[in-house]
Amino acid sequence: MNILILGAGGREHALAWKLAASPLTDRLYCAPGNAGVAQEAECVAIDNGDHQAVVAFCKARAIDFVVVGPEIPLVAGLVDDLEAAGIRAFGPSRAAARLEGSKRFAKDLCRANNIPTAAYESFTAAAPAKAYARRAGAPIVVKANGLAAGKGVVVAKTPAEAEAAIDMMFGGALGEAGTAVVVEEFLTGEEASFFVLCDGDSVVPLAAAQDHKRAFDGDDGPNTGGMGAYSPAPVITPEIERRALDEIVLPTVRAMKAMGTPYRGVLYAGLMITGEGPKLVEYNVRFGDPECQVLMLRLMSDLLPALIAARDGVLKNFALRWYSQAALTVVMAAKGYPGNYVKGSEIVGLAEAAKVEGVEIFHAGTRRENGRILANGGRVLNVCALGNTVREAQARAYEAVDKIKWPEGFCRRDIGFRAVERRK
Repeated sequence: MNILILGAGGREHALAWKLAASPLTDRLYCAPGNAGVAQEAECVAIDNGDHQAVVAFCKARAIDFVVVGPEIPLVAGLVDDLEAAGIRAFGPSRAAARLEGSKRFAKDLCRANNIPTAAYESFTAAAPAKAYARRAGAPIVVKANGLAAGKGVVVAKTPAEAEAAIDMMFGGALGEAGTAVVVEEFLTGEEASFFVLCDGDSVVPLAAAQDHKRAFDGDDGPNTGGMGAYSPAPVITPEIERRALDEIVLPTVRAMKAMGTPYRGVLYAGLMITGEGPKLVEYNVRFGDPECQVLMLRLMSDLLPALIAARDGVLKNFALRWYSQAALTVVMAAKGYPGNYVKGSEIVGLAEAAKVEGVEIFHAGTRRENGRILANGGRVLNVCALGNTVREAQARAYEAVDKIKWPEGFCRRDIGFRAVERRK
């Protein structure tokens, strides 16, 4: 089969690495890809926002299957346009992708179907949103309704912070994403990422993972797209997984089907494990990044047939096999991320780092120039490792990190600390 992956980050490098290993793959392309993806696939310069250009490329290269990585083209309906052109694609339709594209849609679906989530109200004007926030008290969470590249969630510790966040969003700082907001209860507990493949009716759970959103050690500093992840997540016990499926995921899948918008693709439930059990924080309609990287390392089965089965509606009797080992990834980011950062600095020592036992390095924001690897984004590298325990995977990943010479970069030094503490 000829396969096209859409995207440019660490998630897409991990998917390319896994799909390149499938005996079903004949030619593998990625648009636009990065310097690391180029080791696994032929990178092509296509703008994922130009749906007709993507369709034209697929027809010209006889693409059999498209895997859409990021959320923006999914929410924009790229899968609909591909399927309309007779090109099979993995990912939800525009209507189903509202689960991520509209916080209000997802919360309203939860309310209508008794799915456990934070208490909330949604607003299209600042004054009533502020009044609700004052009545509810702090801490409280303010979310932009639309996609905001990770900048649309503010955990307000005081009513004044909540009002400032509401003003910021309605003031246009987030563009179209902030034309409506959701103000919701602050949940206390431990967050985890729960992934399932969906075919519109049936679901196949994937391995659980846990990521670190804050920029600095000890879960301090600003929120980011994710500074590291590990799998399995000890907080997702078999009982928690069962409840997450029965109380959150399956009611969502049934509700989407009943609305005439069946969900096909990977569904990522961001969970808060509270004293009352799992509650939904938010849905994403694609593989998490960097969670995808650790899932691909642990997945024993061929990924491609599973993605095809999800698209074709035949997951009912499908099963995946997983390595029992733990996987952990450390994100190396450009100094200044998630704020302002400089592109173009050189990264040295990747080949030496990759020699550490159990290590795989996925590129997130890199480009190759005159034989050199240069930083080309905020999150730049995912240094991943397998180990018999999270502690062993952690030690291997940081051994590899220490072999990489990149003075302009930084990383957290405590990825996986919750799992390591649990094993003491």
